[in-house]
Amino acid sequence: MQVLKFGGTSVANAENIKKVIEIVKQSSQKDKTIVVVSALGGVTDLLLNAASLSETGNELYKEKLSEFEQRHLEAVKQLIPVAQQSQLLSLVKKSCNELEDICNGIFLLGELTARSKDRISSYGEWISSQIIAAAFNANKVDAVWKDAKELIVTNSAFTAAEVDFKETDSKINGYYNSQSASIIIIPGFIATDKNGVTTTLGRGGSDYTAAIIASALNAKALEVWTDVSGMMTADPRLTNNARIIPNISYQEAMELSHFGAKVIYPPTIQPVMNKAIPVWIKNTFAPTDTGTLIESTSSSNGNIVRGISSINNIALISLEGSGMVGIPGFSKRLFEALSSEKINVILITQSSSEHSICVGIDSKDAGKAKHSIDIAFANEIALQKVEPLKVEADLSIVALVGENMKNHTGISGRMFGAMGRNGVNIRAIAQGSSEKNISTVIATKNVKKAINVLHEEFFETTFKLVNLFISGTGNVGGKLLAQLNPQAIFYKKE
Repeated sequence: MQVLKFGGTSVANAENIKKVIEIVKQSSQKDKTIVVVSALGGVTDLLLNAASLSETGNELYKEKLSEFEQRHLEAVKQLIPVAQQSQLLSLVKKSCNELEDICNGIFLLGELTARSKDRISSYGEWISSQIIAAAFNANKVDAVWKDAKELIVTNSAFTAAEVDFKETDSKINGYYNSQSASIIIIPGFIATDKNGVTTTLGRGGSDYTAAIIASALNAKALEVWTDVSGMMTADPRLTNNARIIPNISYQEAMELSHFGAKVIYPPTIQPVMNKAIPVWIKNTFAPTDTGTLIESTSSSNGNIVRGISSINNIALISLEGSGMVGIPGFSKRLFEALSSEKINVILITQSSSEHSICVGIDSKDAGKAKHSIDIAFANEIALQKVEPLKVEADLSIVALVGENMKNHTGISGRMFGAMGRNGVNIRAIAQGSSEKNISTVIATKNVKKAINVLHEEFFETTFKLVNLFISGTGNVGGKLLAQLNPQAIFYKKE
């Protein structure tokens, strides 16, 4: 059994959905297949935008809902023969009427709850998956549709619900064992709590749905189909020389995905990693490309660093003061103040003198963080033991990721040297004891430059020297390459 997941770009319109059908037809010849699909590209944001407009009393929400309706009606008309359209057209109309009623209620009340957000955003996957299932059958591909809300059980933490794996696994196995169809279509992202109320799994939830199902059924593989041919050594929008990573470990993939590589989301990895289920990242628009394989261990590709990633919109908050030195409990109070405001901590660094603690957070939370922390340390600030919280904005994190970095000397030096030579100032540094990630905080305006110089330092230089060695132009290139990367794989020229 295998699980294939197709993202929003893969099912953005009728033309793309036809590509999905062909891919699944070919793949399902190998094994029984579960297909998890996202909403049509951009639809979730469209629905949440409509909900936000409703809350502010802006009647433009009706235009957003009209756009939602037209996109789905058009998809039905392009994918389904006229004689078979009526049921789906009625489904789309009925769903859009429900959406309009919900948004009208929000409009009148001027209040948008997390529960309402989940209900509204759930319609994207719920409708798209039924249209796609009908399109399979219209193309003489036998497929059945199953509502994920009947399979995945969560708590009531709306917009980012946590899965009850014991009950969910039981429901998934019970359904799968009773189903004889070779292809099952399931909407991603959506679930229900124990009271039957609609919940969602958060951003990237469709990937997570696929991983949950793959784990529950001990699938042979999980394939995530998107609009790129795998994970890359760096963001191709920032450097023209980024290359596909053919093989990567679960841990490396989690590090890269956390630090901005949105090909796959971090929660997706955990369920499949626990069962050692291989994950393939594949391109819907170039299905013959090999893609990236994520598994327990990654083979060496001659590079110490596996990839370079970044996060923008970072604010660095700093708590400083001589009154912190040698006094236990300051860190605890700082993080409690952030936790009380539900502010996620992205990066932490502290000087050994204990005079300051720096924390990286999302820029949008900077105001809340300062208010909360200044209140928490009001007495110390008044006594001038601690300074009011300092906030620096317009920052980003650039990170090197790779399991081969562990116990390998000189990586940090090369990283900081390359950035320093090119005028990139580093505001903060963090590295865990696992040595799989070295993170630096820099000005956002320098991100593109930093990624390009690091990519040249850790990927292009080695690549050029390997080519030099292969071309037989002498031992100099090979010796230099060995100094730069003793773990490199050398290829002898025949």
